[in-house]
This record gives sequence, C-alpha cells and structure tokens, in this order.
Amino acid sequence: MLPVFILVSMIVLGASTVMAVVTNSFIIAVNLIDKTKSKSLSPSDLIVVTLCVSNIFFQLIMLVNDYMSFVCADVYFTDKVYIISSVLLILPIYCSFWFTVCLSVNYYLQIVIATHPFLIRLKLAADQLVPRLIMASVFISFATGLPAYWNFHCDAPNLNMSTNGVVEISVPSLNAIYLLPSTLISCSLPLVLVGIANGLIIKSLLSHTHNSDRNTKGELRARAEGRVRAARTISCLLFLYISFYISEVLVFIELFPQSSPGFCTCLMIIYGYSPTQSIVLIFGSPKLKQASLSLIHCVGGIRKEKEKTTTVLFTNLKNFSAN
Repeated sequence: MLPVFILVSMIVLGASTVMAVVTNSFIIAVNLIDKTKSKSLSPSDLIVVTLCVSNIFFQLIMLVNDYMSFVCADVYFTDKVYIISSVLLILPIYCSFWFTVCLSVNYYLQIVIATHPFLIRLKLAADQLVPRLIMASVFISFATGLPAYWNFHCDAPNLNMSTNGVVEISVPSLNAIYLLPSTLISCSLPLVLVGIANGLIIKSLLSHTHNSDRNTKGELRARAEGRVRAARTISCLLFLYISFYISEVLVFIELFPQSSPGFCTCLMIIYGYSPTQSIVLIFGSPKLKQASLSLIHCVGGIRKEKEKTTTVLFTNLKNFSAN
C-alpha cells in the first residue's frame, strides 16, 4: 500500500488538475464563443487564452509526471523517461511565465497615461504588438527549455542499494552551466518584468487618480474601475508567481525533507498554481465573471427545477395512492 503522504498528494494533484482543466477550459470557451459571434478577441483576451492553453498542458504533464513517479518509479526514473518528462514540464512553465509578462505589458499600455511618443505608438499598435509578444514568448521559452534535453547528466547508476538495505534512486541532474542562464532568462527575468510593470501600474494609478474618476455618488467610473481591476489582477498574478517560484526553488534544492510540513506546503502551492491563476483571471475580467455567474445560476436553476419536478411527482403519486 502506498504511504499516506503519496496518497494525499495524488488526491490533491488529481483534484487540482480537474479544477485547472475546467476553469481554464471555461475561459477558453467563453472567448471562443465571442469569436464565433464575430467579436474580435482583444489583446488581453488573446493573451489570456494562450496562457490558459499553456496552463492546461502544464497541469496535465505534471499529473502524468508525478503519478508515474509515485506509482511507476522504476520506469519514470530511467534516464530517457525522466529527461523527456522534465523537459516537457519545463516548457509550459517557461511559457506561462512569459505569457504573464505579456499580460502585464498589455495592462500597462492600457492603464498608464502615456505622454511619450513611443508609448503612444505602442498603445495604438497593441493589436499587432500582442501577437508578436506571444510568438516571442514561445520562442524564448523553447530556446531556453529545449536545450535542457542535452544538458542532463547522471553521475551514478539509477538504483543504488544503501548499507541499511534501502534502495536509493539517483536521477539525472541538469548541468549548472545550462541551468543558471536558462532560469535567469525564463524564470527570474519574467518575474522582474512583471514586478516592474505592476509597480508602474500602481504608481500611475496613485498619481493620476482624482475627483473626475468618480461620479456624483462617489463611486469609481467604469474606466477608472477597469484600471483598478487590472492593477489588482496583475498584483495577484505577481504574488502567485512569486509563491510558485519560491516553492519550485525550495523543492529543487531539497531544502525540506519529503513529507515534512514545508515540503507539503511547497507541493500544494505548485499543484494549485494553474487553477488559482485561472480563478484570478476570471474574477479580473467582467466578461468572464459574468459568464461564470450565469453558468452557476443556470446549473442552480436546473437543479432546483429537477428538485421541484421530483417533489411534484412524489406528491402526485402520494395522492394517487391515497385515492
């Protein structure tokens, strides 16, 4: 029987994967439905859809990865399988980080009141700029992620028998010469860029907020509320990014022993990254939020209708029996 820690991890990972697939697929579906209605996707929607596709791939690959490591360790930790699965896991992570940068830059161009001619041109050319940013993000992610396949090395056989009779597994490790620049380019640099964009957005909101942003009731006008909502969304994504980044680093350097509270916390943050990110995106978009509420009301209405029908049928049967 599998240890309790592994069983709980498998259950949590399975639940988070279902949630990630459902929420990210919901975001994609809502935007594609708008597209079929002859509504062109906005730059923000295009980035969000691309980010959601990346998140689904990441969550599914992580599910297969971890389940294999839990259940089929003898197969998973062979050189080829371990290296290929690791590369497949690295690529969507890098893509997700760079797509977050794209979203931050797009929000920055939308929110910040630009006076410099260069920024004004970027604002006006956002529809052409965003697809290029997405393509550049994919290129950078693959350029830094794919070489990992040729930079794994194994210092010892995969299975070693220790003196106390316990089988120890030695897995291939990444070459430091590759690992350092790749993580700096596709992990640390995106984090810095998202942080800078978030700081500039908040600074712009603080310096340009005035009475004209509120109506006679003292409530924020729609445009001002949109800027605040975008800043809140980027701040939440930045916090989530930092949490995921730190957790990945702590797990990678093996700071905590397995099944310890610290390791479990890091693992739960990693498992919950994709579904949490999709929830932030849903609540950060009025369109997605309204669609989700409509779906919940629709499902709730169908359930109530079924309960009402069942009650009426039961009452009719009871009256028929009494007669």
